[in-house]
Amino acid sequence: MPHTHPHEADLDHGHGHGHSHGHDHAPAVAIRGAAGGETITLEQRVLAKNEDLAARNRAWLAEQGIVAVNLMSSPGAGKTTLLERTIRDFAGRRPVAVVEGDQETMLDAERIKRAGSTVVQVNTGAGCHLDAEMMRDALTTLTPEPRSLVLVENVGNLVCPALFDLGERSRVVIISVTEGTDKPLKYPYMFAAADLVIINKVDLLPYVDFDMARCEEYARSVNPGLRLLAVSATTGEGMRAWYDWVAEQY
Repeated sequence: MPHTHPHEADLDHGHGHGHSHGHDHAPAVAIRGAAGGETITLEQRVLAKNEDLAARNRAWLAEQGIVAVNLMSSPGAGKTTLLERTIRDFAGRRPVAVVEGDQETMLDAERIKRAGSTVVQVNTGAGCHLDAEMMRDALTTLTPEPRSLVLVENVGNLVCPALFDLGERSRVVIISVTEGTDKPLKYPYMFAAADLVIINKVDLLPYVDFDMARCEEYARSVNPGLRLLAVSATTGEGMRAWYDWVAEQY
C-alpha cells in the first residue's frame, strides 16, 4: 500500500472510519452596550477549519489501516505511565507510534522513546489542547506504518481537548482514584465525548477515598453507553482488558 501523507487524503472519506467528534458551532457570544440596550449575538463556526482537517486526517488514517486513539486526562492521572507499559507489552505484536502533547518540555517524549516507541513531541505553548493541524503535522513527521497503532497523549486537562477533533478513531478519558469520585459530574462534556474511561491507579484504592461504583454511576449518567475499565498502569492490573479494547478498534 503506498504511503501518502495525511494532507493528501480524499475528503470524501472524511467520516468513513469511526465517528467524528467534531462540533458545529462555538458558543454564542452576547455583547451588550454600555447603556444596556441591544444585545448582539455573534456566532461563528470557529471549529470549521479544524473539522475539515480532522476529516482529512481520519480519511488518511483509514486508508492506511491505522488506528489513532486520543488519550485525555487531567495532569497526573497516569497517561504517560500507561503509554509506557502499553508500548512495552505491544512489542513484537503491533507497531506503536506516539504523538506527545505538552505545553512545554520534551520530558514525556523522552520517556516514550526509552519505552521503545517512535514519538513526536508537540509543544503547544500557551495552548491547552492539540488540534487537527497539529495532528496532521505530527503524522507527517511520524510516518506511522500501515496497520499500526497511534496513541495521542493530549495536553493534560479535562476541558479543552474535548472540543477539538483530531481525526482519531476513538477517545479515551483517563482518571485516577486519587482525583475523586465526582470527576464525571464536574467535567461532563469530556465524559460525554469519550468512548472509554480508564480508572487508573487502582492499586492505591486501599489508601484513598474513592467510590468505584459511584464514579461509574456518575460517568454513565452523562454517557449511558460508556465503557469503563479499572487498571493500574504501575502494577499491570487490568491492562489486559485495555489491550483487548484496543484490538477491537481494528
